[in-house]
Amino acid sequence: MSETNAALERALGHAFSRPELLVTALTHSSWANERGEASQHNERLEFLGDAVLELCVSEELFVRFPEAPEGELTLLRSQLVNESSLAGLARELGLETHVLLGKGEEIQGGRSRPALLSDVFEAVIGALFLDGGYPAARDFVAQVFREAWPDRPLAPKTKDFKSRLQEYTQKIHKARPAYALLGCEGPEHDKRFQVRLTLPGGQAVTAVDKSVKKAEQLAARLALESLEPFGTNGR
Repeated sequence: MSETNAALERALGHAFSRPELLVTALTHSSWANERGEASQHNERLEFLGDAVLELCVSEELFVRFPEAPEGELTLLRSQLVNESSLAGLARELGLETHVLLGKGEEIQGGRSRPALLSDVFEAVIGALFLDGGYPAARDFVAQVFREAWPDRPLAPKTKDFKSRLQEYTQKIHKARPAYALLGCEGPEHDKRFQVRLTLPGGQAVTAVDKSVKKAEQLAARLALESLEPFGTNGR
């Protein structure tokens, strides 16, 4: 393993017994394709890491909030695990400086793309899981999310973001927000959907997530955050 990846191991808090797993987690398909190694990239690890991450976060929330119902736990998890938050965590770890990109992807700014960074983050979790088992992945997730875990569950009767936004726009504008699917990208097993939300006043918000439903919820949350004093804490 290179000195650079040894430094990344320290940042991750895990010394890989199979360092090739970390290298694969950092390898984008564009890099592999340029070198004629079409299968030697991180998409399979990202697929695995996505599931492991969801389990780790679900377990932590389950333990932290023993009285919270399933719907509340699901909403809390969605606030923690989305493309934007995972890309931010990837940047905190400096993953963008380690990822191996093809020349075309590099020129197009792939190193700063949230979708690419969130995929690399999940691929790293997949590599941790394969190298150190579930405990290694769980410990990493607990540490990297240490500042993000909520202190308390959501208040009772909290509605989902789309419902709350619709109530607000109906009250103020007597109209509903409009959602439009702009497109999708990514491998077949893990596509990213881009949604545009247009408020009755004409303001537009775009959001990207792993399903149309999740993207719409994220767009609604972002819209609520912009509607002061209502905001996401409004009732």
